[in-house]
Amino acid sequence: LSVMSKDKKYVGIDISKNDFDVSFPSGHHQKYSNDRKGFAMLLKKLPQDAHCVMEQTGRYNQQLANYLYDCEIPVSVVNALTVKRFIQMRLKITKTDKADARMIREYAEWDTPSLWQPPSDYVLRCKELRQLVSLLLKQSTALKNQRHSIELSGTKGGLALRIIKKKLKSIKAEVALLEQEMETLIKTNEGDLVSHISSIPGVGQKTAMALVVSTNAFRDFKNSNQLSSYFGLCPTMRLSGSSIRGKSRISKAGDKDVRNLLFMCSFTAYKHNKACAELFQRIVNKGKSPKLALIAVANKLLKQILAIAKSGIPFDPNYRSINPMMK
Repeated sequence: LSVMSKDKKYVGIDISKNDFDVSFPSGHHQKYSNDRKGFAMLLKKLPQDAHCVMEQTGRYNQQLANYLYDCEIPVSVVNALTVKRFIQMRLKITKTDKADARMIREYAEWDTPSLWQPPSDYVLRCKELRQLVSLLLKQSTALKNQRHSIELSGTKGGLALRIIKKKLKSIKAEVALLEQEMETLIKTNEGDLVSHISSIPGVGQKTAMALVVSTNAFRDFKNSNQLSSYFGLCPTMRLSGSSIRGKSRISKAGDKDVRNLLFMCSFTAYKHNKACAELFQRIVNKGKSPKLALIAVANKLLKQILAIAKSGIPFDPNYRSINPMMK
């Protein structure tokens, strides 16, 4: 285990939609509103040399993290699954916002997390576009289900079917427009990175672009274990008291859409990516299920992707010397 840091005053923050709980180095706890007023009140209470630490919670933590960064307060944004594992290791079962803030602070004291920097503007814009695309696709699915229901009913549908078809056509055009805007933004800013990642057998351009946006062009990750945890592809334990019960499963935390894309990539990679094919066959030969082998292949792809992103060179199937930090 790492030695706890004594020279930094970590402040743990558990943040939600409307408010956030703060655990100060003294052990004092305080709750603030998740808005500019609450941010200003927190700033007044922070001790000198404070280092604020919070979990990655999507949009809920973004404004506070930006505020602290603009005020030149050191801030770290850590993977929620990493903190959860720390809590499990400590065998803590109390689940309150106050307790979570304290555990985030204790985790920071134990692990000394790296400093956070705001994502690039194009990344934030692409995330907004992705969220809108996701919403439109859900609407499209609902409309298709409704159309199918009308068609099965035996009625002519009339006006209802005409409106549904018109809406579906409109959504399709809007999604194409949004995806084109995302592609332009990403390729303008990270064209070489997307090209290099896409050179990996099994990884398509769509997945490469989604990875770049979701990871802030991999700037926030030191190794593939962090990347695997971020996308919920790492195994997680089911604990009961001090015993481990049940099968090990992936956590399914993080970006669901990118995780699904990686899993789909694994179907191609285990056939056409030599390292992935060897891994898949080795696991299946041990009597493990093909699904488990495909998850392992998805994790292997993440290792290759991060190695390519950090090296800045295209994929080379004959290159064996991978930086140990990428493992």
